[in-house]
Amino acid sequence: MSRSLCWFLLLLSLPASNIGAAVAEAASCPLDLNYVSTFPWDDTACLPALASINLTDCRQTLQSLFGMGSAQRLHDTGFFRLPDDSTASACLSDFQSNISAARPSLSPSIVSACFPNPNQFVSTCAGVYTLRDWDARVGSSSALNATCDGDLTDNVRCNACLREGINVTSTLTAHNENTSSINLCFPLTILYASGVVNQLGPKDPRAAYCIFGLALSSRHKSHSAAIFGSVFGALGILLVACAIVFILCRSRLKKRQSSASTVTERSSRSYPRPNTGSIWFDIKELQKATAGFSQGNFIGRGGFGVVYKGTLSDGTLVAVKKVLQPDVDGGDEEFRNEVEIISHLRHRNLVPLRGCCISQYIDAEEGNQRYLVYDYMANGSVKDHIFDNSSGMRKPLTWPQRKSIILDVAKGLVYLHYGVKPAIYHRDIKASNILLDDEMRALVADFGVAKESMEGQSHLTTRVAGTHGYLAPEYALYGQLTEKSDVYSFGVLLLEIMSGRHALDMRAPANMVLITDWAWTLIKEGRTEEVFDETLTRSENDDGRPPQLPKGVMERFVMVGVLCSHVIVAVRPTILAALKMLEGNVSVPEIPDRPPAIGIGSVYGDGNTFAASPAVNRPSQDAGGMLR
Repeated sequence: MSRSLCWFLLLLSLPASNIGAAVAEAASCPLDLNYVSTFPWDDTACLPALASINLTDCRQTLQSLFGMGSAQRLHDTGFFRLPDDSTASACLSDFQSNISAARPSLSPSIVSACFPNPNQFVSTCAGVYTLRDWDARVGSSSALNATCDGDLTDNVRCNACLREGINVTSTLTAHNENTSSINLCFPLTILYASGVVNQLGPKDPRAAYCIFGLALSSRHKSHSAAIFGSVFGALGILLVACAIVFILCRSRLKKRQSSASTVTERSSRSYPRPNTGSIWFDIKELQKATAGFSQGNFIGRGGFGVVYKGTLSDGTLVAVKKVLQPDVDGGDEEFRNEVEIISHLRHRNLVPLRGCCISQYIDAEEGNQRYLVYDYMANGSVKDHIFDNSSGMRKPLTWPQRKSIILDVAKGLVYLHYGVKPAIYHRDIKASNILLDDEMRALVADFGVAKESMEGQSHLTTRVAGTHGYLAPEYALYGQLTEKSDVYSFGVLLLEIMSGRHALDMRAPANMVLITDWAWTLIKEGRTEEVFDETLTRSENDDGRPPQLPKGVMERFVMVGVLCSHVIVAVRPTILAALKMLEGNVSVPEIPDRPPAIGIGSVYGDGNTFAASPAVNRPSQDAGGMLR
């Protein structure tokens, strides 16, 4: 099913607080967590190489996994939450033991790192502790019961379940007197949908994949096979099936070899692509340039691939992106079409495509491997300078640099929306996709999910693509894609650059806050200057004196960011109008209030969650769900 919905749901996670209680010796855990070793969950986000960089994705995975046990307890006992902190601590300890036994490669302290405060599994919303409380608040015959039952691997059914989950959450929110705990309402809906409504049960992948958004791992297919193994019990049927599969695979292999023959023959050497200015690279040249795609040349990982630094035979530095997409029928053709779109884009604020490569994989089951080659950007991404600078290796961005970056991104988007026909919607504008060249000029990169517009009309899609925290609510919820979808993401990025805070901020002591809600609140209270990154006010002049900052201009930028990321589409300006506002050629209109009916409290949060806005999470390019 589409990971789009999962991206949106990914933002709906319960945030972890700051201080965890110690496990009382007498406490015992009422949850049966043995499923941790048999359920085919994907532990990629929690592997040491990733967890040491950012625990956000790992926390989301583990919260979903732990939620399955909580939902099962709800089914068995009627209790939504754990009784006290000591019991929650005991359960987290058992959870760690089961994880360590099932996945010894993970850190032995990964659970405590993700959940320092067990109280998040004790606190509740609207006074709902039992199913009786639920019925008193919501009723026992809501539409949720009809839409969240059975196999939810179908994207249409999963979307319907989500919509009703949001409606029920709104009902709970209306009963919740303590607005500070509004972020606890949606998890109750998740537990009810999986533990009570869905007859398959919370531990069945067909339901858990949608409701909890727990990615399944192809590396643990044996567990999945154990779950569904009874279906294929008869040896005779298995042998027949194997014979059929063998014949089909052999036929598919011949077809692949035939369709790839042209690619293989023509990729025996690098050659120019007609009328594009780019090159079809020979895979051998890319292997040589990157020292065999060695770890030493590894630059980073994104939702659509891994990137390596390379040096071509003429000494040119390049970034080689190995595209991680499943090889399906027509995959190579789709890749070529995507390359054609990118190859014809020419703008000083867009990263130019130097070339590409399709290499036939030796193992036919792996399919053809695809590569994109870009100019290497020595100063990395905006994300590197704003969020990943804890080592102090880079100087904080100055106001002139931030202003220039924001204007550069806006100009790049103006070109995509108005400079080419049909217009291009990037769909994944975020800090890591804005690269900086030697002169700190910003260039928009990574067009992996870019889509051509339908003659300026709104485009409805069931494949939502993008990154949680940056997705426009109408796109994440309903798949409605317009130029205003990019404008929303741009507004979030602008606020990140101005404040130095993440789109979904985890620094709040009690919960996570969406940056757009935080900035909007400060503006409404007349405290716009508090949005500015504190590093901007520190001494940065050679003479040691505080910098003379144009507070009025900076406030205008913040207001444009909030306006662009408004939850109502009609309120947002076009990117062209936003650019004129930033440049001071057009006045910034008064920012309208946000309608309370649209707000739906944030949930389990990941450092990418908000306090009261529908611009919730997800999607991350290929994954997600209701608990994520």
